[in-house]
Amino acid sequence: MIVKSFEFNKINLEQKKYFLLYGENEGLKDEIIKKIEPKYFKNIFRYDEKEVLENKDDFFNGILSKSLFEKEKLIIINRASDKIKTVVEEIIEKEVNDITFILIAGMLDKRSKLRNLFEKNKEIICIPFYADTHQVLSVITSNYFKDKKISISQEMMNLIIDRCRGSRQNLNNELIKIENYCRNKKKVNIEEILKLTNLSENYNISELTDTCLLKNSKKTAKILNENIISTEDLIVIVRTFLIKSKRLLKLKKEIKKNINIDAVITNFKPPIFWKDKDVIKQQLLQWSLKELINLIANINDVELLVKKNSSNSINILSDFIINKSNRINN
Repeated sequence: MIVKSFEFNKINLEQKKYFLLYGENEGLKDEIIKKIEPKYFKNIFRYDEKEVLENKDDFFNGILSKSLFEKEKLIIINRASDKIKTVVEEIIEKEVNDITFILIAGMLDKRSKLRNLFEKNKEIICIPFYADTHQVLSVITSNYFKDKKISISQEMMNLIIDRCRGSRQNLNNELIKIENYCRNKKKVNIEEILKLTNLSENYNISELTDTCLLKNSKKTAKILNENIISTEDLIVIVRTFLIKSKRLLKLKKEIKKNINIDAVITNFKPPIFWKDKDVIKQQLLQWSLKELINLIANINDVELLVKKNSSNSINILSDFIINKSNRINN
């Protein structure tokens, strides 16, 4: 029987003992399993499909053995596939009522024998787990920070979500990391988010954007040439570029009121990390107020181009960054 993930709370766990959780959303699978696990306390046993198939007799002896200290058991089998279908059928046939079985699988197509077994039998549960949309992840993030009473802007939440690349599991890890950082404070700024959350695997996005804003075309080209930029990185780069450019614009406007650059940087809100102050000071010397206003408009235009031209998006953004890092073109 097919059940949607959001309908799980309606399931009577006393009556339903067999579950197939399949699909790409590992984070949501973990959430469902955590709702089941507390009922079984320490009587939880985990297997890999290969382990079950290679030691079938030992597996059956283990699940069928009775113990005075084990009233009910929870058996979790990871990396399930069609190969384990006959084992599942054999377990169901033996009518083992004091054990709950959870099979965890990746993507299973419509022709999957295991998936068909669970979908067609009304006594066993099949739950598909599809990838979360940006909107779903945004709601999760917003609710999390509200619950923890941490003040954070929508722009920062978007940055966190972009860096998680659509993974609820990654998002949960990042949210916990930020919560731990905010134990003795209730606000977090964009600089802290950039440093706390995971950057791309093979290069530092902050370094790339800082180098470009310093108009160091040689180093900017080197960073781009030595690292592989994926399409998933592009929006994160654009957003980081935009955030840093907007901060420079605010600082530049403040400098018009107070010509002491050091004082403006020191008193800026949200606070700037001490080791970033020299870099920002150098960046401010490279850009005029008018240039920064044009830069921000250009970044917004490039973001639209990148989204509309996915096949050529990496080249579009790379050309833009190289162009903006060149002193002659600014």
